[in-house]
Amino acid sequence: MNCDVAVVGAGPSGLMVAERLAAQGLKVRVFETKASAARKFLLAGKGGLNLTHSEAFDSFVTRYGKRSEQLKPWLEQWGSAELRQWVKELGFDTFVGTSGRVFPSDMKAAPLLRAWLVRLKSQGVSFHTRHRWTGWNTANHPVFQAEKGEVSVHCRALVLATGGGSWARLGSDAAWLPLLQEKGVDIAPLQAANCGFDVGGLAAADQGWSAVFKQRFAGQPFKSVALRFTDEEGRSFAKQGEFVATETGVEGSLIYAASALLRDAVASQGKATFELDLLPQFSAERVLSEVQHPRGSRSLSSHLKGRLGIDGIKAGLLYEVLGKDGMADTRRLAAAIKALPVTVVAARPVDEAISTAGGVRLEALDERGMCQALPGVFCVGEMLDWEAPTGGYLLTACMSSSVRVADGVTGYLQGA
Repeated sequence: MNCDVAVVGAGPSGLMVAERLAAQGLKVRVFETKASAARKFLLAGKGGLNLTHSEAFDSFVTRYGKRSEQLKPWLEQWGSAELRQWVKELGFDTFVGTSGRVFPSDMKAAPLLRAWLVRLKSQGVSFHTRHRWTGWNTANHPVFQAEKGEVSVHCRALVLATGGGSWARLGSDAAWLPLLQEKGVDIAPLQAANCGFDVGGLAAADQGWSAVFKQRFAGQPFKSVALRFTDEEGRSFAKQGEFVATETGVEGSLIYAASALLRDAVASQGKATFELDLLPQFSAERVLSEVQHPRGSRSLSSHLKGRLGIDGIKAGLLYEVLGKDGMADTRRLAAAIKALPVTVVAARPVDEAISTAGGVRLEALDERGMCQALPGVFCVGEMLDWEAPTGGYLLTACMSSSVRVADGVTGYLQGA
């Protein structure tokens, strides 16, 4: 089997690099382990496909943390505005939600993917599903395990777009990692990103949620709360939003947004304690005044609900952290409502995470995105060592990396 470029992985990164290369007149074949393309993309868009974010570029680029400066040139070349224009050229309008996130007008991923695949096929891109990349043969050609046996591909360049290590059932199983390590490619260990955490060190249950809390509140959301956290390096996070209590801890959008800092703190210190403001709309002085207001014959639960609207899972968490004695101390209770300490002791496993950190170090690639240890082999997308919060940042940078690498592949094939 011959082609100019073989692309491994039919997620957004692989499809974008294939599109850009096919537009240059190159013969491109895309190989996918699963039976169909972009399964993780489709699942991620099930509740509404978040394409990108509308915030100003200077803020947008900071979302990539320690890799912001290295990703900046990618995003300057092809970022949020270019992604929205690309969607429009596929025949779909976009809109900006109240959070600043950008969605297709019908919110769905499937119609966009169908249109994209039609365009790719019209450009001459060939698709080979149920083909798992297993490395190279003795002639140094990439090899795939297909239903009918082993297939070798004679190509001038190989682009790896194999994803990270989360959601293995959809294809991102990190099977590529040992294959590249054996060839001397420098890889940072994969870690969970945009992930949930297990709690611990609580007054009512030192090893995690109490049985009563789990039974009553697992699966319920904390709404309209604010989370604050500062790590030992002085990096800080402060944001208002929502998250959910799980059987073992916490997860959801607000937790995911803080997950990189929390994960790193857990890794270095064994735990991380964030502060939760249960009533960000109220000042500390007002909360103290309401808590200390005479309650007469009313129970404390009725008093908190009547004066501050605190009941349900918020009241349950206060009892969980403070215990009976702490709840009886009005000053301690009022302080906890505005800054309730919640300790997490472990990130959830990589395969449960929305995405992964770690992967092929950017320093292992040249300016074209080619592995310095493997001439002619390029890497794109989430398999690279960068991370981003949810909000469209992941998809934008994945596709931006593909635009960059497509240019690199073209230059490499032209001898540049």
